[in-house]
Amino acid sequence: MTYWIGLSGSIGSGKSTVATCFANLGVPTLSADEISHILTAPGGEALPQIRAHCGQELFSADGSLDRELLRNWVFADSKNRTILETILHPLIWQELHQAKQKIDNTVPYGIIEIPLLAEKPEFQKLVQRILIVEAPLTCRLKRVQQRSGLTEKLTRAIMAQQADDINRKSIADDIINNDGNWEHLHQQVMHLHSIYNALTPAKS
Repeated sequence: MTYWIGLSGSIGSGKSTVATCFANLGVPTLSADEISHILTAPGGEALPQIRAHCGQELFSADGSLDRELLRNWVFADSKNRTILETILHPLIWQELHQAKQKIDNTVPYGIIEIPLLAEKPEFQKLVQRILIVEAPLTCRLKRVQQRSGLTEKLTRAIMAQQADDINRKSIADDIINNDGNWEHLHQQVMHLHSIYNALTPAKS
């Protein structure tokens, strides 16, 4: 039986970097964000509901979802965010659940990267243990600006809608500090890799 670890953290904490470290060790990794992107890509399963409940104006002339317009729409009103999450989250949950079933159950453990693990407790049902990635605020702001080109104001607005550090720590079984020191990050990942491999022995 595969033991599943939920990986989460604030925007800019470096969750994907940590997930990649585990993937490079041969650990199966799933991503809620990647599934969300597929669901909202051209022909994605979520598009009809988004069009019906969020508005045709969020779509480009070619029928694709305009992600910048969608982001602005979400931040314009908290009710809009709720509408979008009501559409996407059940679909993401189901896709993650199905993806887990496709992993060879002799694999000792797997990682599921879920940004809103603290905010949306229903996603915690998909995992048996939770790993939170932390990073100093200055690092998080810099990473988001470099990666996505978002302004500091918008980045802080996104952070304000997420769980704070105290709430994330309250659900954490393990914590990784990702302050930009690659050697230290690698050491932390290897330490947890050893622990996680021992949690549930692989069965043939």
